[in-house]
Amino acid sequence: LFRSDHLSLNMSAGVLNWPIVFIMTDLINEYFGKRGVKTLSYVAVVMISYGFITVYGSMNLVPAKFWVNKSLADGTILNMNHAYNNILGQGLWIIVGSITAFLVGQLIDVSIFHWIKKKTGDKGLWLRATGSTIVSQLIDSFVVIYIAFYIGGDWTFKQIIAVGLVGYIYKFIVALSVTPILYIVHNIIDKYLGKELSHKLMDHAKNED
Repeated sequence: LFRSDHLSLNMSAGVLNWPIVFIMTDLINEYFGKRGVKTLSYVAVVMISYGFITVYGSMNLVPAKFWVNKSLADGTILNMNHAYNNILGQGLWIIVGSITAFLVGQLIDVSIFHWIKKKTGDKGLWLRATGSTIVSQLIDSFVVIYIAFYIGGDWTFKQIIAVGLVGYIYKFIVALSVTPILYIVHNIIDKYLGKELSHKLMDHAKNED
């Protein structure tokens, strides 16, 4: 971090996506309710699974000769197939962990989001957005690391706790930091849809089972 060994943080690369994920999840929660979030979550899982099956299937095909013996400008010979399999082949448990954690996290998030909304009404967007994220990501952060690197790898439980905790703290900070952006985007959507339609969507989302 900041090119200093003393400020290094260990997190999975997937955390880089979360600022956008948090904002989009909260907005979908707000306008389309539980059904909207669940539908998109299931679609995302199907797409991730399809992508993984495609990559995994390609690893079992016979590679082209130029892919096995690739010559660089300095004369070095690289086995690109070996590198391809080593890099992408380690993703099985990561994908399983990611899908499991993502689904569990989203289902918890949407439940808490709408529970808070029923208690507070339309006011307090920051509370339901941040509150649901803080709780759901506590579960998500440790589930993905545990499955990917404890069950599917050789990490110690101490490493799982350390990396999971750092990832959770990062997500906690991000959840708070993106709140102003959430309000800005929310207002833009309200103006685009119009007051009547936006309130109609939010009321429907709030009252659905």
